[in-house]
Amino acid sequence: MPDLARSHAVVIGAGMAGLTAAQAISRHFKKVTVIERDVLPVEAAPRRGTPQCQHAHALLAGGLKALQALFPGFEQDLAKAGAVKNRAGKDIQFERPGFDPFPIRDLGIDIFNMSRPLLEAVTRGRVRQTPNIDICARSRVTGLVASRDAARVEAVSYEGDDGPAVTVESDLVVEASGRCGLTLQLLEQLSLPKPEETEIGIDQAYATTIVERRDHKADWLGNVMLPTAPASSRGAFLFPIENQQWVLSIGGNHGDAPPGDRAGFMDFVKSLRTSTIHDAVRDARAVTDIVRYQLPCSIRRHFERLESFPAGLLPIGDSLCRFNPVFGQGMSVAAQEAVILERLLADGVPMERLARDFFAAIQDTIAAPWAVAVNDFVYPATRGVRPADLAQRLQYGAALTRLAAQDPEVHLLTAEVSQLLRPQAALRDPALAARVKSLM
Repeated sequence: MPDLARSHAVVIGAGMAGLTAAQAISRHFKKVTVIERDVLPVEAAPRRGTPQCQHAHALLAGGLKALQALFPGFEQDLAKAGAVKNRAGKDIQFERPGFDPFPIRDLGIDIFNMSRPLLEAVTRGRVRQTPNIDICARSRVTGLVASRDAARVEAVSYEGDDGPAVTVESDLVVEASGRCGLTLQLLEQLSLPKPEETEIGIDQAYATTIVERRDHKADWLGNVMLPTAPASSRGAFLFPIENQQWVLSIGGNHGDAPPGDRAGFMDFVKSLRTSTIHDAVRDARAVTDIVRYQLPCSIRRHFERLESFPAGLLPIGDSLCRFNPVFGQGMSVAAQEAVILERLLADGVPMERLARDFFAAIQDTIAAPWAVAVNDFVYPATRGVRPADLAQRLQYGAALTRLAAQDPEVHLLTAEVSQLLRPQAALRDPALAARVKSLM
């Protein structure tokens, strides 16, 4: 039951981070209001506020586990909505340099593939079933209101399309807007330090189309073609989604952007290191136009290093760390952060300590995907501070991949880490590290 002493919480943003955060805190507040500037479709459909939503997305096993904890029966909801259930290591074929394809093994991990709009619609539907959550769409937050002593956030001001500006009191404000603009603006207004930021400049550009998944006779449901880095950054994802369709996303870094016309798009697909995806889709009927998207950099905001931060305020999801979308980690990390937030509230952490404890608690969750993001420094044009041990990291990763190809148990371990089921530290276990280094 909600703690009635915690009267009202506000969540800014109704994307996956906002929806999961709202569900998490609904168990500990009398009322939760989600404020979203976008129009929220009733069905699974793209929306303007998430321009990346039409591209290939992955719900990793760790994210699915978190969603299942927040919404019991969530897997059944996905299956009923048309999401495609598959087994990691077996149904999605991976092609990587030196392994085209990587050994096929049933790793015993169930995952689902679906479009981002479908996942959001299913999650939004479950949130709407929670009695004390109110979703206020077509409303734009204009500012956060701090207390007179600037020690805490005590209200949120927002305006709707069809009504006057409103200020509502809150015991907790969760910023899940993605860009962290409101939190950073408030810190500036209060003359408080902003968090240090680490950027990895990748200039990622990708293009996507959805095609019919018909008469497919291969023994895989989807295919991932990883680039031959650093010689080429070209890669592709072909994922099965609802309605017997495939979503095909292709991309490259640092100016190697795929074209937006159909002929140029298919020429890009044909230029990939292997012909697997091109052979599968060359005669497939296109369901959508080609859409394009660009992301200049991965960014991590180090709120955990701040000595002072207003009580009653908490950024989450992309507001904290935005990953290279190629690795499909953002939604899953946001769901895991929501589970951590719920646990802290259940443990009775007071508002004065909640942000500090939350920022500390999520660092292990962020560590694994951020370690993958650092690999983008393999490209000479990538901007940012390169780790001094980058060469050793890349060598270790390559040797680990070779070992995983040989050893099913190591393959399972690497999959568990990449699926956010195990911490990144598991890949540095002394016994495993000795075996990896023998291959370097």
